Amino acid sequence: MADAKVIPFDDDRSRSGGASRPARRRTGAGGPGSGRGDGSAAPVSALPGAQVPELSGLFPEAGEGGQEPRQDADGSAAGGWERRIAGGLAFLRRRVTGDYDVDEFGYDEELTDQVLMSLLRPLADKYFRVEVKGIENIPSDGGALIVANHSGTLPLDGLMLQVAVHDNHPADRHLRLLAADLVFHLPVVNELARKAGHTLACAEDAQRLLEAGEIVGVMPEGFKGIGKPFGERYKLQRFGRGGFVSTALRAGAPIVPCSIVGAEEIYPMIGNAKTLARLLGIPYFPITPTFPWLGPLGALPLPTKWTIQFGEPIPTDGYPPEAAEDPMLMFNLTDQVREQIQHTLYKLLVQRRSVFF
Repeated sequence: MADAKVIPFDDDRSRSGGASRPARRRTGAGGPGSGRGDGSAAPVSALPGAQVPELSGLFPEAGEGGQEPRQDADGSAAGGWERRIAGGLAFLRRRVTGDYDVDEFGYDEELTDQVLMSLLRPLADKYFRVEVKGIENIPSDGGALIVANHSGTLPLDGLMLQVAVHDNHPADRHLRLLAADLVFHLPVVNELARKAGHTLACAEDAQRLLEAGEIVGVMPEGFKGIGKPFGERYKLQRFGRGGFVSTALRAGAPIVPCSIVGAEEIYPMIGNAKTLARLLGIPYFPITPTFPWLGPLGALPLPTKWTIQFGEPIPTDGYPPEAAEDPMLMFNLTDQVREQIQHTLYKLLVQRRSVFF
């Protein structure tokens, strides 16, 4: 694997001179690169993404109009299995023929809702038992930038944050995460990240998403946070030079601090094989009490109890346009966000009864 290069989020340069964005493509019945069975390209919608009509889904719980399905005499839902099978077949048909929409970043809302969220939800609800607080601090419409701490050796905290926002917000809002370019160099992971709505952690993409009214998530600690030793858990690393603040100021979007407790303990990192990491071209090679000693079994995360709390939003629309170029203002706002996240982390740690309960 080539050496991973992290594109700093606070780098405002245009990416036209750097690494090009991974190509968006869909494979339909017409062969590789084709969108539909007849060989024509599948539609690509501009931001904000076209709303996909709500389906009964692969696993519908209610009948049309939100009403409970009609019950048979034995108490079972009439036609329940038929609707599920029909919904599943319709979904597969659209996948095969390419009859579905993605936005200009490659985000596939139907696939995310019907498949990816369904796979992640049991992990969030049953395994980590994520408790969400302060969801009302995320606006019901318009753009907002969620800034969260990053930890856990593997970036499961970003995925759990995505589920927390969508499943708990009254408006079922979707979170668009900003990720390092390493994510988009990994086979399969690259495609899934794009389909789930995530993009490179650069100011250009972030601003476009915010101005389009999307909820954008960023974890400014980057690899410094996710790869820190277990002995430094819940101690925030540097937030860079405040690039996320500059982007929020340009878009006039509020900044919502977010604190995540529970992710630090899923893979207690007690060592780092730096030589092996360099050979593999990755930022670090973690050594935990179970990995690599137990092989694949050691990759199983510990079932810790998580809490995700969204703090009060910090408005940015009251600043003049030139404020985005003021380094002192960016430093002060960055420090304010960082201190609010750190204070909330300490508060949640004091309140929790146990790492696992």
